[in-house]
Amino acid sequence: MDGFVALYIFVLAAFTGYEIIGRVPVILHTPLMSGSNFVHGIVLVGAMVVLGHADTTLEKAVGFLAVLMGAGNAAGGYVVTERMLEMFKRSRKEGGA
Repeated sequence: MDGFVALYIFVLAAFTGYEIIGRVPVILHTPLMSGSNFVHGIVLVGAMVVLGHADTTLEKAVGFLAVLMGAGNAAGGYVVTERMLEMFKRSRKEGGA
């Protein structure tokens, strides 16, 4: 029964997260991404701890995949945040005007 409870919590968290993020105004996306990047870093550390405690080959493979995806998610979040911040900078016109 523990597996079903974990699946239920995961699905509930996914729907809740989707609804919360979907209702954020556009102007707040950059601060939200910064906080999200912080959370992704914590997830990455958690995945590394779990990988360190893995015993079987399957656990190690899943742990490695979790670390890989967590690192990609954290790095991608910083890239997206940087691109969003670039959109708010004033464009400089060529020719010194």
